[in-house]
Amino acid sequence: MNVTRLGYTLLLYALLPRALLHLWWRARRQPEYLENVGERFGRYATAAQAPLIWVHAVSVGETRAAAPLIQELQRRYPRHRILLTHMTPTGRDTGLTLFGDGVQRCYLPYDFPFAVARFLAHFKPVCGILLETEIWPNLIRACRAREIPIYLVNARMSEKSCRRYARFSAFAAACLNDLSGIAAQSRADAGRLQSLGAPAVAVTGNLKFDITPDAELVARGATWREQWGRARPVLLCASTREGEEALLLQALQQIDVPDVLVLIVPRHPQRFGEVAALIERAGFAYQRRSAGAPIAAQTRIVLGDSMGEMFAYYAASNVAIIGGSLLPFGAQNLIEACAAGCPVIVGPHIYNFAEVVQLAVEAGAAVRAQDAAAAITAAGEILCDAARARRMGDAGLAFARDHRGATAHVIEMLHFSD
Repeated sequence: MNVTRLGYTLLLYALLPRALLHLWWRARRQPEYLENVGERFGRYATAAQAPLIWVHAVSVGETRAAAPLIQELQRRYPRHRILLTHMTPTGRDTGLTLFGDGVQRCYLPYDFPFAVARFLAHFKPVCGILLETEIWPNLIRACRAREIPIYLVNARMSEKSCRRYARFSAFAAACLNDLSGIAAQSRADAGRLQSLGAPAVAVTGNLKFDITPDAELVARGATWREQWGRARPVLLCASTREGEEALLLQALQQIDVPDVLVLIVPRHPQRFGEVAALIERAGFAYQRRSAGAPIAAQTRIVLGDSMGEMFAYYAASNVAIIGGSLLPFGAQNLIEACAAGCPVIVGPHIYNFAEVVQLAVEAGAAVRAQDAAAAITAAGEILCDAARARRMGDAGLAFARDHRGATAHVIEMLHFSD
């Protein structure tokens, strides 16, 4: 173990008390964080079902992005079982919703050498696939030592992350060279990875374009619209993050759209109660989606406190403001909105989806806004212009369709003994 790797590992041990405190703190809102804690240290009660192809998707977004890849792996390799690992309970729950018992699920251990050794010895995967920016040095090196091919796919590297990795350029280069292959979302991502010392990087596109809107959810959204009244305009605030709801609620006081119904769907379920309290303090009449009651005429806001219904929300809406983009969170996924034919508004903070946003704007499927107030103004303009909303929705459908195909490219680059 070289000096830098040793220093990295010692730092992990020093941060262990903080990691345990983090689990306890998160469990105050989401008790599931204290379940299966042993798995985070490489201890597993479930038996491995060999041969295994292992896919790591840290949380909800990555798990959803992995869906078309997992489905294709299951089709191509019917003898193999898929092991899907996560770092968050919501990611794990999403895996259960999407795949049921069709895959094995567990937490990926923290990057301690002893924990990753236990993980690999227990499951013995024939191949590992990490999604997006999950670069774990000890895990990757352990796979290399055991001759387990491990790939980084749907890889993205923001300028901010690139600068952070560049502080430890030799160590970053060693980690990236231990990978069996890298499939980047865009040329910009590939360029930043190569600037850090990665070998040849394939540009395969974004797996999220290959996600097909669930027909049942689309039908559910259409049913909602019929119940609410087709003439009633619907604005969706999708996957909002902490601090954004307050800005949107303030801006909504000034929206000039008669009878508008606003759907607010927080990104994290542990914040549903917090957002409900914000809506109450703002003085809006609201209902919770989880109540399942008909939406009353006087209701101004519906709190989307349900998981796994995002395509239904998009299908029921005339326009969507994408959360995570109004404050510096880097934006959430706007591709699903485009694939559902819903016009998109994004704020100024888009580093997680910079190229996708640029292409969507150029295609006429999305518009940019400088802040929450401007986003609400833009939404009001689109809601009052049916022809424009229709053009943007059609452009979004074409945009999503034209950029599909990443799954096939990723599958072709995978090589392992089966």
